[in-house]
Amino acid sequence: MAIRVLLADDHTVVRDGLKALLESEGDIEVVGVAGDGIAAVQGCRRLKPDVVVMDIAMPLLNGIDAAKEILSENDKVGVIVLSMYASQEHIIRALQAGVRGYLLKESAGNEVIQAIRSVAQGKRFMSSGVAELVVEDYIAIVGDSIVQNPLQKLSNRERQVLQLVVEGKTSADIACTLQLSVKTVETYRSRLMGKLGVHDIPGLVKFAIQHGLIQL
Repeated sequence: MAIRVLLADDHTVVRDGLKALLESEGDIEVVGVAGDGIAAVQGCRRLKPDVVVMDIAMPLLNGIDAAKEILSENDKVGVIVLSMYASQEHIIRALQAGVRGYLLKESAGNEVIQAIRSVAQGKRFMSSGVAELVVEDYIAIVGDSIVQNPLQKLSNRERQVLQLVVEGKTSADIACTLQLSVKTVETYRSRLMGKLGVHDIPGLVKFAIQHGLIQL
Protein backbone atom coordinates (compact mmCIF):
# COMPACT_ATOMS: atom_id res chain seq x y z
CA MET A 1 0.00 0.00 0.00
CA ALA A 2 1.34 3.43 -0.95
CA ILE A 3 2.36 5.94 1.73
CA ARG A 4 -0.24 8.72 1.77
CA VAL A 5 1.39 12.16 1.96
CA LEU A 6 0.07 15.69 2.43
CA LEU A 7 2.33 18.60 1.39
CA ALA A 8 2.06 21.99 3.11
CA ASP A 9 4.05 24.98 1.87
CA ASP A 10 2.95 28.50 0.97
CA HIS A 11 5.10 28.51 -2.19
CA THR A 12 3.33 26.88 -5.13
CA VAL A 13 6.61 26.12 -6.91
CA VAL A 14 7.86 24.17 -3.87
CA ARG A 15 4.62 22.19 -3.58
CA ASP A 16 4.58 21.39 -7.29
CA GLY A 17 8.24 20.37 -7.31
CA LEU A 18 7.82 18.09 -4.31
CA LYS A 19 4.64 16.59 -5.71
CA ALA A 20 6.35 15.75 -9.02
CA LEU A 21 9.33 14.25 -7.19
CA LEU A 22 7.22 12.11 -4.87
CA GLU A 23 4.76 10.93 -7.48
CA SER A 24 7.65 9.48 -9.49
CA GLU A 25 8.00 6.94 -6.66
CA GLY A 26 5.71 3.94 -6.86
CA ASP A 27 5.23 3.62 -3.11
CA ILE A 28 4.26 7.26 -2.36
CA GLU A 29 0.94 8.96 -3.13
CA VAL A 30 0.39 12.72 -2.66
CA VAL A 31 -3.20 12.87 -1.44
CA GLY A 32 -3.39 16.63 -0.88
CA VAL A 33 -1.61 19.98 -0.68
CA ALA A 34 -2.05 23.03 1.54
CA GLY A 35 -0.82 26.60 1.28
CA ASP A 36 -1.15 27.59 4.96
CA GLY A 37 -1.12 25.98 8.40
CA ILE A 38 -4.87 26.00 8.96
CA ALA A 39 -5.45 24.32 5.57
CA ALA A 40 -2.86 21.69 6.56
CA VAL A 41 -4.74 20.90 9.79
CA GLN A 42 -8.04 20.72 7.94
CA GLY A 43 -6.49 18.59 5.19
CA CYS A 44 -5.23 16.08 7.75
CA ARG A 45 -8.69 15.78 9.27
CA ARG A 46 -10.25 15.18 5.89
CA LEU A 47 -7.61 13.10 4.06
CA LYS A 48 -5.97 11.22 6.96
CA PRO A 49 -2.46 11.02 5.46
CA ASP A 50 0.29 8.79 6.84
CA VAL A 51 2.90 11.56 6.57
CA VAL A 52 2.76 15.37 6.41
CA VAL A 53 5.65 17.34 4.93
CA MET A 54 5.40 21.00 5.90
CA ASP A 55 7.29 24.26 6.03
CA ILE A 56 7.60 26.26 9.26
CA ALA A 57 6.94 29.77 7.95
CA MET A 58 3.39 29.61 6.58
CA PRO A 59 0.50 32.07 6.74
CA LEU A 60 -2.42 31.88 9.22
CA LEU A 61 -0.73 29.18 11.34
CA ASN A 62 2.98 28.35 11.32
CA GLY A 63 4.14 24.80 10.67
CA ILE A 64 5.20 24.01 14.23
CA ASP A 65 1.88 25.02 15.78
CA ALA A 66 0.08 23.26 12.93
CA ALA A 67 2.06 20.11 13.73
CA LYS A 68 1.02 20.34 17.40
CA GLU A 69 -2.63 20.59 16.41
CA ILE A 70 -2.38 17.75 13.89
CA LEU A 71 -0.66 15.45 16.38
CA SER A 72 -3.06 16.34 19.19
CA GLU A 73 -5.84 14.95 17.01
CA ASN A 74 -3.94 11.99 15.56
CA ASP A 75 -0.56 11.05 17.00
CA LYS A 76 -0.07 8.34 14.39
CA VAL A 77 0.59 10.90 11.65
CA GLY A 78 4.29 11.31 10.91
CA VAL A 79 5.13 15.01 10.55
CA ILE A 80 8.26 16.12 8.70
CA VAL A 81 9.40 19.74 8.77
CA LEU A 82 11.05 20.95 5.55
CA SER A 83 12.50 24.36 6.32
CA MET A 84 15.24 26.84 5.59
CA TYR A 85 15.68 27.37 9.35
CA ALA A 86 18.59 25.50 10.93
CA SER A 87 18.67 27.33 14.27
CA GLN A 88 18.62 25.63 17.66
CA GLU A 89 15.35 27.34 18.59
CA HIS A 90 13.45 26.09 15.53
CA ILE A 91 14.74 22.53 15.79
CA ILE A 92 13.94 22.33 19.51
CA ARG A 93 10.45 23.72 19.02
CA ALA A 94 9.77 21.30 16.17
CA LEU A 95 10.95 18.28 18.16
CA GLN A 96 8.94 19.40 21.18
CA ALA A 97 5.89 19.60 18.93
CA GLY A 98 6.37 15.92 18.10
CA VAL A 99 7.71 16.03 14.55
CA ARG A 100 9.56 12.90 13.43
CA GLY A 101 11.68 14.48 10.72
CA TYR A 102 13.53 17.74 10.17
CA LEU A 103 14.96 18.53 6.74
CA LEU A 104 16.72 21.61 5.44
CA LYS A 105 15.48 22.87 2.09
CA GLU A 106 19.03 23.40 0.89
CA SER A 107 19.77 19.69 1.23
CA ALA A 108 16.38 18.32 0.22
CA GLY A 109 15.70 16.18 -2.85
CA ASN A 110 16.11 12.46 -2.42
CA GLU A 111 16.33 13.07 1.35
CA VAL A 112 12.61 13.88 1.32
CA ILE A 113 11.84 10.45 -0.11
CA GLN A 114 14.11 8.75 2.44
CA ALA A 115 12.52 10.76 5.25
CA ILE A 116 8.96 9.89 4.22
CA ARG A 117 9.74 6.18 4.10
CA SER A 118 11.52 6.28 7.46
CA VAL A 119 8.87 8.32 9.25
CA ALA A 120 6.10 6.13 7.81
CA GLN A 121 7.83 3.22 9.58
CA GLY A 122 7.84 5.11 12.90
CA LYS A 123 11.49 6.13 12.71
CA ARG A 124 13.08 9.56 13.03
CA PHE A 125 14.90 11.21 10.11
CA MET A 126 17.09 14.31 10.22
CA SER A 127 18.67 16.16 7.33
CA SER A 128 22.33 15.52 6.67
CA GLY A 129 22.72 19.28 7.14
CA VAL A 130 21.97 18.85 10.84
CA ALA A 131 24.82 17.15 12.67
CA GLU A 132 23.85 13.96 14.52
CA LEU A 133 25.52 15.00 17.75
CA VAL A 134 23.81 18.38 17.73
CA VAL A 135 20.39 16.79 17.15
CA GLU A 136 20.89 14.48 20.13
CA ASP A 137 21.74 17.50 22.25
CA TYR A 138 18.62 19.32 21.08
CA ILE A 139 16.36 16.40 21.99
CA ALA A 140 17.97 16.07 25.42
CA ILE A 141 17.77 19.75 26.32
CA VAL A 142 15.29 20.56 29.08
CA GLY A 143 17.15 23.50 30.53
CA ASP A 144 17.33 27.23 30.41
CA SER A 145 17.25 27.84 26.67
CA ILE A 146 13.80 26.24 26.41
CA VAL A 147 12.41 27.83 29.54
CA GLN A 148 13.62 31.25 28.45
CA ASN A 149 12.09 31.02 24.97
CA PRO A 150 9.36 33.69 25.18
CA LEU A 151 7.06 31.73 22.87
CA GLN A 152 6.72 29.16 25.64
CA LYS A 153 4.86 31.78 27.66
CA LEU A 154 2.01 31.79 25.15
CA SER A 155 -0.83 29.32 24.83
CA ASN A 156 -1.51 27.71 21.44
CA ARG A 157 -4.41 30.10 20.86
CA GLU A 158 -2.30 33.12 21.80
CA ARG A 159 0.36 32.06 19.29
CA GLN A 160 -2.32 31.73 16.62
CA VAL A 161 -3.63 35.21 17.37
CA LEU A 162 -0.07 36.59 17.42
CA GLN A 163 0.68 35.20 13.96
CA LEU A 164 -2.54 36.57 12.48
CA VAL A 165 -2.01 40.00 14.08
CA VAL A 166 1.50 40.35 12.64
CA GLU A 167 0.20 39.22 9.24
CA GLY A 168 -1.93 42.38 9.29
CA LYS A 169 -5.31 40.80 10.05
CA THR A 170 -7.91 42.88 11.90
CA SER A 171 -9.63 41.62 15.03
CA ALA A 172 -12.73 40.95 12.92
CA ASP A 173 -10.67 38.94 10.39
CA ILE A 174 -9.06 36.92 13.18
CA ALA A 175 -12.41 36.29 14.85
CA CYS A 176 -13.76 34.92 11.57
CA THR A 177 -10.69 32.74 10.92
CA LEU A 178 -10.58 31.25 14.43
CA GLN A 179 -14.35 31.25 14.96
CA LEU A 180 -14.15 33.47 18.03
CA SER A 181 -15.83 36.71 19.05
CA VAL A 182 -14.03 39.98 18.36
CA LYS A 183 -13.95 40.69 22.10
CA THR A 184 -12.25 37.33 22.77
CA VAL A 185 -9.66 38.04 20.08
CA GLU A 186 -8.87 41.43 21.62
CA THR A 187 -8.53 39.78 25.03
CA TYR A 188 -6.04 37.27 23.61
CA ARG A 189 -4.11 40.06 21.89
CA SER A 190 -3.91 42.14 25.07
CA ARG A 191 -2.85 39.10 27.10
CA LEU A 192 -0.10 37.97 24.71
CA MET A 193 1.33 41.49 24.44
CA GLY A 194 1.49 41.63 28.23
CA LYS A 195 3.25 38.27 28.44
CA LEU A 196 5.81 39.30 25.81
CA GLY A 197 6.30 42.80 27.18
CA VAL A 198 5.54 44.26 23.75
CA HIS A 199 3.26 47.27 23.55
CA ASP A 200 2.66 47.96 19.85
CA ILE A 201 2.18 46.18 16.51
CA PRO A 202 5.66 47.04 15.10
CA GLY A 203 7.16 45.43 18.21
CA LEU A 204 5.07 42.31 17.66
CA VAL A 205 6.17 42.15 14.00
CA LYS A 206 9.83 42.43 15.01
CA PHE A 207 9.35 39.67 17.61
CA ALA A 208 7.60 37.39 15.08
CA ILE A 209 10.38 37.80 12.52
CA GLN A 210 13.08 37.10 15.12
CA HIS A 211 11.35 33.87 16.16
CA GLY A 212 10.52 32.61 12.68
CA LEU A 213 6.74 33.01 12.82
CA ILE A 214 6.76 35.13 9.66
CA GLN A 215 9.30 36.03 7.00
CA LEU A 216 10.17 39.44 5.59
